[in-house]
Amino acid sequence: MKVALFATCIVDAMYPKVALATVRILERLGHQVVFPPGQGCCSQMHVNSGYIEDALPVVRNHVEAFTSADYDVAVAPSGSCVASLGHQQPMVARKCGDTALAERAEEVAAKTYELSELLVDVLGITNAAEQLGSYFPHRITYHPSCHGLRLLGLGDRPTTLLSSVEGLDLVDLPDAHECCGFGGTFSFKNPDVSGAMVEAKLKNIESTGTNLCAGGDASCQLHISGAARRRGSEVRTVHIAEILASTRANPLELDQIAELSIPHGHATVAPADSASVAPSGGPR
Repeated sequence: MKVALFATCIVDAMYPKVALATVRILERLGHQVVFPPGQGCCSQMHVNSGYIEDALPVVRNHVEAFTSADYDVAVAPSGSCVASLGHQQPMVARKCGDTALAERAEEVAAKTYELSELLVDVLGITNAAEQLGSYFPHRITYHPSCHGLRLLGLGDRPTTLLSSVEGLDLVDLPDAHECCGFGGTFSFKNPDVSGAMVEAKLKNIESTGTNLCAGGDASCQLHISGAARRRGSEVRTVHIAEILASTRANPLELDQIAELSIPHGHATVAPADSASVAPSGGPR
């Protein structure tokens, strides 16, 4: 299968190795990953702030980039950006009177999946240790982002994958369904409320007995990590893609708080003959 990677703004700018980990996972399964050139923002921050007309060229750019590319499905390591494609982009185009663009946006959105959604629903991954070689011998908790939880309805897909990682001990997060307070531009426009929300999230993470919180959205990671550093908390965040990409041969290193990522090796491996079998020699 040919999979197009939608890297997203925050991953590209702040957590590029989350994109690398996503590529590793897919290529480990034997799929070809392509990167549509010209891709950029999904327009979510424009729409959330009410700048519908300003969002239109951003939507058009995304649609053009992904309709011009040759792929079977697209994937993004971000529930919020994937939700924006289906929830906001067609709406923006219609409000601005471009029905044709709205229909094309719907087609692109229908082929774009959040990472755990793609792995479970499309690729049939139910056991990360057996099918991906995932190894992460740490006690963690998991924060489900709002868009993934409510708009995409990811449910237990991320936690099912995490629970099947070799060596991983997953602890339930109290009030996990509560927002971390980022909310895109909400955190800038309402910093006091946003700060109180992330403080509550930090306290709940700390109450689990682990200081390591996994998630599927880099924006939530950024917000939680930033708040933790400001008040000297030991809480650290890690993206689910990096955990799933971690193996015994090339484990995720946690000695650098600023960048929890896999530092060794390359993004690509030779595709396997079968989409369900790891390349010769086992997972990297």
